[in-house]
Amino acid sequence: MKTYLFYDLETTGLNPAFDQPIQFAAIRTDADLNEVERYDLAIALRPDVVPSPHAMRVHRIGPDTLSTGRSEYEAAKSIHALVNRPQTISVGYNSLGFDDEFLRFAFYRNLLPPYTHQYHHECGRMDLLPFAAVYRHFKPAVLQWPEDNGRPSLKLEALATANHLAAPPFHTAMNDVTALVALARRFRTEADTWDYLCGRFDKAVDQDCVRQTPPLFTSPAGPHRLALLISSEFGGANAHMAPALGLGASTPYPNQRLWLRLDLPELAEADPAHVPDTTRVVRKKYGEPPLVLPPLPRYWAQLDAPRQALARKNLDRLQQQPRLLAEIVAFHRAYRYPEIPDVDPDAALYDHGFWQKADLAAFDRWHEAPVEARPAQIGHFADPLARVLGRRILFRNFPGPHSESVEKARRAYFDRIHPPAGTQAPVDYRGRPRRTPAAAREEIAGLLAQTETTEADRLLLVALDRLITERFR
Repeated sequence: MKTYLFYDLETTGLNPAFDQPIQFAAIRTDADLNEVERYDLAIALRPDVVPSPHAMRVHRIGPDTLSTGRSEYEAAKSIHALVNRPQTISVGYNSLGFDDEFLRFAFYRNLLPPYTHQYHHECGRMDLLPFAAVYRHFKPAVLQWPEDNGRPSLKLEALATANHLAAPPFHTAMNDVTALVALARRFRTEADTWDYLCGRFDKAVDQDCVRQTPPLFTSPAGPHRLALLISSEFGGANAHMAPALGLGASTPYPNQRLWLRLDLPELAEADPAHVPDTTRVVRKKYGEPPLVLPPLPRYWAQLDAPRQALARKNLDRLQQQPRLLAEIVAFHRAYRYPEIPDVDPDAALYDHGFWQKADLAAFDRWHEAPVEARPAQIGHFADPLARVLGRRILFRNFPGPHSESVEKARRAYFDRIHPPAGTQAPVDYRGRPRRTPAAAREEIAGLLAQTETTEADRLLLVALDRLITERFR
């Protein structure tokens, strides 16, 4: 039986490779959104993680609470089982832009298959944030739509408050999940729209919908479709939508379809020599945001008049200058993400690719083995990266004493994550450095110096500073 698993995370920061979940909450419903089960997991702070002071001020989970709960390793195994239960559709809010990536990295660094919840055993994923953008434009009667400084706000907290979907405080995982289920039930009152949007998170359905839009014109690079993209990434100022021209598929990343935004003023200044600086594409994977709508009048009318005019002007120019269009297509189709040297093993998920079957089988045996037998079994992993992660699991999640090899790995690792001044911290797949104890303490000092910092925030920040100091002497 198909079920929805509505879930939310609270985390120590924004970096999925180096931060960790500290709360996981979920409500499982049947296909009619009737509650079946609920889950609420507190996850203890790993000894190597340096929490973000900003994140702590948002969710207000203090150091005393961070010391309780199950280990990240045990929590990751439990969550992995929940999202991989056959016919489970995992549902979050901005989850495909945040929570789902946190889960993938948590699964990966704990030697669990990171992608199976997306496709295996009829499982899948949905994100209600794009639903909200569509309903606001085309079925607005289902909700009261709050604004922030005169612009529409799709924040879950704002929607929940304006529509009494759940009681505060928000930014606690279970309260946010309760609001999320209530929001889904409001959306489902417009059943046709609900079913249509659910279908667009199926890769095959989404691909078929996009391909049903006839090409506006064809160039030597192939057919070009005109579409309206719906996504929260465009922001409230743009009403969460953007007109775009299809450029085809990326060559190095063939699962990404490229859409050229037509509503940006710099496109009017584009020339063949300055394509990178004057053009912007949106990368679309089938079954994921943004939602691609055909340029029907009822959809196009949602764009304000100035952006309609700018899009038409840019589109006419591209059709009249085939060499410029060819250069734009060629650049973006060939574009590769920059190679980042010395990516930390925790952050190597996208560089590494899928684990081999032999190692996956070895991981299963390792998870089932007694803790004391695991250090010796790490040597049986064929992939050297898996051996690094296996030792990290042990010293992060299990109290010592550890074997000599694990203890040696622990000392070397802590030297890297607490480097002397002027020394490079580990970096992730985008080249972003890991938060160091010194950087976090510097941020805390800056916040404490601000006159607008409340007394409650001061107490929280002082406690966090004490925690970091004690852990990284």
